[in-house]
Amino acid sequence: MAEKPGRNRSTSELTAEIAHSRERVARDLRGLQYELDFPRKLRRSFREQTVSWITAAAAVGTLIVLLPVRKKKIYVTAKRGGKRQRKFLEAGFVLGASKIAASLLRPVIVDFLKNRLTDYAGRSRQQEGRRP
Repeated sequence: MAEKPGRNRSTSELTAEIAHSRERVARDLRGLQYELDFPRKLRRSFREQTVSWITAAAAVGTLIVLLPVRKKKIYVTAKRGGKRQRKFLEAGFVLGASKIAASLLRPVIVDFLKNRLTDYAGRSRQQEGRRP
């Protein structure tokens, strides 16, 4: 049988190789963390190239303001004297009349409810007083 290479290595060599491998992985991880730290990169870039950032922001703002807003066109065919127009007028009249009626009847309704509640409260107190 053929022996596998590294099978006869000493434990100190293996632990040194493992430590070296750990250091390499840790270094690669720190490098990856450095590369993925976008907020720090943006702050440094803004600090070093402030004029460029402000110019770019002003250009983007100008483009947004100057771009025409697309308006949606709606085409409506007008029919004169149709049932729809009459129904809208009737609904508007009913709503207006109900609003006026509600504002006129509100004090009457409030007084009625107040009297009913005070009568009910008075009767319940009288009944409590009669009980032994």
